[in-house]
Amino acid sequence: MALLSSLTSAVDPELALDAEVRALNAQYEGAEAQTVLRAAIREQYPDEIALVSSFGADSAVLLHMVAEIDPATPVIFIDTGKLFPATLRYRDDLIDRLGLTDVRSQKPDPEDLAGKDAGGMLWMSDTDACCHIRKVLPLDVALDGFSSWISGRKRFQSSNRANLALFEADDGRVKVNPLADWEAGRILDYARAHGLPPHPLVAQGYPSIGCLPCTDKVKPGEDPRAGRWRGQEKTECGIHLPTHGREIDGSGI
Repeated sequence: MALLSSLTSAVDPELALDAEVRALNAQYEGAEAQTVLRAAIREQYPDEIALVSSFGADSAVLLHMVAEIDPATPVIFIDTGKLFPATLRYRDDLIDRLGLTDVRSQKPDPEDLAGKDAGGMLWMSDTDACCHIRKVLPLDVALDGFSSWISGRKRFQSSNRANLALFEADDGRVKVNPLADWEAGRILDYARAHGLPPHPLVAQGYPSIGCLPCTDKVKPGEDPRAGRWRGQEKTECGIHLPTHGREIDGSGI
């Protein structure tokens, strides 16, 4: 059972969650990714945890680890309606290969699209608002009922992820980052050792893959995420910002 459930109701929920996260980080400091995952799925948050996966460039490694622990672990995939066709094919391939039995594809609310992006071109004028409608809000819906979720973020991916912890407090839930300290070479070695297929776009120069209109190729020596929203200060879609970007809900992330 999660540590949070053992705290008294008199404690402020946010303070209790912060204390839970601190305790988990201390307990699992230096632990292998599989150990962290197994503890989160089987001990800390049984039946209350989901993996959120983009089925992107590095996704196969974490999906494989989760499948080995429990292939019935819920996997949430946000289908924005703007993804590369190759990503959708890759998703289906990995589901079959890994035997995942509970992959949930969540799409944007049709009413949100009709009211704010009827023509499907919002990304051209306001990428923050587009991400909010197509990623942030659908994830909020998909995570309803879960007390924690698993992320594939890593410290090496960008400067704003450099201090990423194994466990984080996020909008009333615990976010688990089991691959936080993994480097690119280690991910590649794991994938090769387990015969995991790479995302087909990686070989074409896309080390980080999001929606088609907002993902560009990356040049040698660039930050792996340099191709995401190129030319803008934007570095995150919003789902990894505090409270999923809802602190400025309605005005764009």
